[in-house]
This record gives sequence, structure tokens and C-alpha cells, in this order.
Amino acid sequence: MIKKLQAGVPFYLKISVILLGLVAFFYVVFIAQNIILPLVFAVLVSILLNPLVNFLTNRKVNRILAIIISIILALLVMAGIIIFIISQFDMFGEAMPTIKQKATSVFQQITAWGARTFNLSYEKMNSYITKETKEGISHSNAVIGSTVTTISRVLIMLVLIPVYIFLLLVYKPLILKFISKLFPVELHVTVLEVLAQSKLLIQQYLIGILLELAMVSTLTAIGLFCIGIQSPILFGVITGLLNMIPYVGVLIANAAAVLIALVTKSPSAALLVLGLYILVQFIDNNFIVPKVIGSKVQINALATIITVLVGGELCGIAGMFLAIPVTAVFKVICDKVPPLEPLGYLLGDEMPSAKKKIFNIRLPLKTEDKRKNK
Repeated sequence: MIKKLQAGVPFYLKISVILLGLVAFFYVVFIAQNIILPLVFAVLVSILLNPLVNFLTNRKVNRILAIIISIILALLVMAGIIIFIISQFDMFGEAMPTIKQKATSVFQQITAWGARTFNLSYEKMNSYITKETKEGISHSNAVIGSTVTTISRVLIMLVLIPVYIFLLLVYKPLILKFISKLFPVELHVTVLEVLAQSKLLIQQYLIGILLELAMVSTLTAIGLFCIGIQSPILFGVITGLLNMIPYVGVLIANAAAVLIALVTKSPSAALLVLGLYILVQFIDNNFIVPKVIGSKVQINALATIITVLVGGELCGIAGMFLAIPVTAVFKVICDKVPPLEPLGYLLGDEMPSAKKKIFNIRLPLKTEDKRKNK
């Protein structure tokens, strides 16, 4: 039925509708991100907690009580992680005076090297840097204001997400019934397949990403401890958390760890840290990700980078984290909806065979070529 309706629709009209839909989607996400982001996070966590809720209800536990127990367990795990990270920051803060002193010494050495290399006056370079620093401090009020705004948004999200999770799990039958009413009966099988694949994909992705976080954090912490970097557990956890943002996060973590090693230890230690991060990323990309996360999220590297950058531009760090699961679900939908199949193929990682013809046509020969052949 859908294919018959699509047969009379011009190609340019299909592309125009798809592009307009994407533009409208990105615009709505940008202007309503404070409403949408907590809801999307709540949907992901609800899907992750749904098996636990089903397990408890199958053991004759009241559904409302099962939902409350699941949310409390999730909050306890999250609180434990936050308390652990804060304790590591406290330990790192005790070493800050020493780090600050060494950083000042390294900064002075770099300034002296720059003055010698570029034949500049050390006093002029120092005064210029001091002036720029004062100007940066003068703008600190705006930075502090934006930081306070960001913290307030995070606190609002932390309050809203558990409420959303509870309501989504309670009204799950109502939401499913609503989705069934949106589509005719002949499409219900396709809709169920999309929902089932999306739920399985999100569950496996979230569980896999948590296991990957633990493994990458452990490997990085052990390596930093062997090199002798201060607070190796803190930097290991930060690396694991940032690694959840593909490609971009690990670069930030690597730069921070190398900088700390350069300031507190020596250039050789910084090179060892750089080598450690390259080794951990090699193990992660070739062993951890294929075994733990698997091939469920079949999105190619180019699409991954673009979606992460777009998510970051629209919604910041939260958008960068949500970019992969949202794109993966979108690909599942594209694979099931005929007009969107080319877009789903573009997002995927299935490469066409080089031996097979991509365009199954033969171009007509020009008049000059025909004469040559004769």
C-alpha cells in the first residue's frame, strides 16, 4: 500500500520532505532542548530499567512498587559513583598547591624559551601574558554566570529525570496503545519490529557502554599508576566518562592527562602517558567495543563524527552523548520505512563490494566513440 502511494510521488518531492523534516527536527531540538533532553535521558534509562521492573512484577511485586524499587536502586548506584568521583577530586585538590607551583615553573621556562627562540624580550612577553590574564579575569563574571546557569539546568534535569522515568514506566501501556493508534492495522507488524529492535539496541548499547567505561577506566588508571601520575583513579574515571563521547572525548582526556604529566613529572612521562592512551584506545577499538558493545550500533565512522558534532552544537555535552543512540534508533526506523532506506544505508557501515557494479546501467556511447569502434 505504501509503495503504491509512493510510486506517483516525484523524487524531488520526497527529498524535499525529508530535508524539511530534518531541519524542523533540529530546530525544535535546539529551541526546546531544556524540555527534550531530560525526556530523552528518561526514555533511555526507562528502557534500561524495564527488564528489572518486569522481573519484579513476575515475582508478584506490585508494579508501582517495582518501579519505585528500580528507580531507587538506579539512584543509589548513581549516587555512589558521584560520591566516589568527589572523593577523588578532594584527594587531587590536596596536591593542587604543588601542581600550581610546578606549573608556574614550567610556564616560566616556556616563556624564557619563547623569548630566546623568537628573539623577543622576556619582560615584554611576561607583561603581555600578564595583561591577557588580567583581561581574562575581568571577563570571569560572565563565565561564572554561565557556569551557574549550566549547574542550575543540570540540577533541574536531575530532579526531572527520575519523575519522567517513573511516569514513563507507569504509563508504558498507554504510550504503546497511543503508538498503535497512530498507524493502520496493516503496519502494526512493522511498528512492533521497530519498537522491539530499538528497545534491544538501546539496552545492549547502554549496558555495553557502562562495561566499556569500567574497562577503559581500569586500564587507564593502572597505566597512570605505573607511570607515577598523581590521582590515577580520578583521571582513569574521567577518561572512561569522556570516552562515552566518540572520538572527541578521548582527545580531551588525553590532552588533560598529558598536560598534567608535563607539569608534574617530565616530558618523557608525558610521552609515556600519550603512548598509554594510544594503547588503551587500540585495545578499546579492536577488542572491547567489538566484544562488549557488539555490532548492534551499525553506524559508520563518518556518520558518527558528524552526528556527535551536530549533537554537541545543538545541546552541548548531553547532545554529544545522546547522538549515537538517537542516530542508531533513527537508522532502525530508516531501514523499515521505504522512502528513508537510502538514508539508513548511508548511516550504516555496510560497504558495497568493489567487484560489483554500483550502477546497473550501461551508458550509451558517444558518436565519436562509435566511429572509433567501427
